Amino acid sequence: MTPATLIQSSKRIVIKIGSALMADEKLGTARQDWLNTLAQDVAALVDQGKEVLIVSSGAIALGRKALGIDYTDRPSSISLEKKQAAAAIGNVEISKAYAKAFEPFGLQTALVLLSPKDTEERQPHLNARATLLTLMSHKSIGIINENDTVATAEIRFGDNDRLAARVAQMIEADLLIQFSTTDGLYTADPTQDNTAKHIDLVESYSDDLMKLAGDAPAGLSTGGMKSKLIAARIATTAGVHMMIASGKINHPLEALQNQTKATIFKASDKPVSARKKWISSHVKAMGSLIIDDGAIKALQSGKSLLPAGVVKVSGEFEHGDPVEIMDKNAHKLAMGLITYSANESRLILGHKSGDIADVLGYSRGDELIHRDNLVLQ
Repeated sequence: MTPATLIQSSKRIVIKIGSALMADEKLGTARQDWLNTLAQDVAALVDQGKEVLIVSSGAIALGRKALGIDYTDRPSSISLEKKQAAAAIGNVEISKAYAKAFEPFGLQTALVLLSPKDTEERQPHLNARATLLTLMSHKSIGIINENDTVATAEIRFGDNDRLAARVAQMIEADLLIQFSTTDGLYTADPTQDNTAKHIDLVESYSDDLMKLAGDAPAGLSTGGMKSKLIAARIATTAGVHMMIASGKINHPLEALQNQTKATIFKASDKPVSARKKWISSHVKAMGSLIIDDGAIKALQSGKSLLPAGVVKVSGEFEHGDPVEIMDKNAHKLAMGLITYSANESRLILGHKSGDIADVLGYSRGDELIHRDNLVLQ
């Protein structure tokens, strides 16, 4: 498995561009010449019948100059209000830069701003998916960014690495390419350790692997290798291959197809179903259930969660909301869409399924969470 063969075999591709590649941090402008070469590479893929979406960072970076924010200020040091205002300005600049880059190839671009709820809540998820699929069917290049203008710290993806993974998951992409300022994952930080070795292929995840990753360096970036590994888990679990490759050179896609070095994260051989992909992608559960040992064994054997096995209900949620399922030591076991509201769940916890109608005066079913709506962690 090589970068070239992955690209050749993929029909639907998501490309993520980081802020440090998109924006000249000193000038506060788009790196238009580089972007033009990327557009030429993407146009070549479209000519081959491939469908391509781009997740692009850079809005805040491109809006800094207008607000007088120094390029040396780390994103974490800038107030939320200034970030939101910078994003509002910068998204216009992003749209203009990509439109200019793709115009010579006769390709229309479209700016799509997404927030976490657009991937977490079922109906917005389906609406966003339909929009993106329609754009690709018309050979339009969707340029996707987080809706930073209205997002708050509590409801943000936090970086576009994870947004790119969720978009790839949403549209059932074959491949996610994360263009970065580095050419992949190493056994140590190659800028600090000259014995560090490049990792070409990742097929499984472990705590040791996550320890290899670092946070974003100073400058425009907000992600770092750690966020890319989290994104890789999201993507590969959904059956999407991912690779991290350097985007510093012109024509980065063309270079990848000429065997440029990259780290490939192999997709799961048994991706979960589309509905379970969506459930497992939730950023924040609305509540939690603590279950007993018997219920744990039932879930692990592929059965549904019944109210008899629940010992505690926390949070406020409604029918159909995502909730976490935990053991008595608060270890997360699963995520699921619950059949009953928080108040209803509290009333029926510990009861046999046959008692639900007597307790509530009605029944939506025997299961608190049906196995089809449940994903083990």
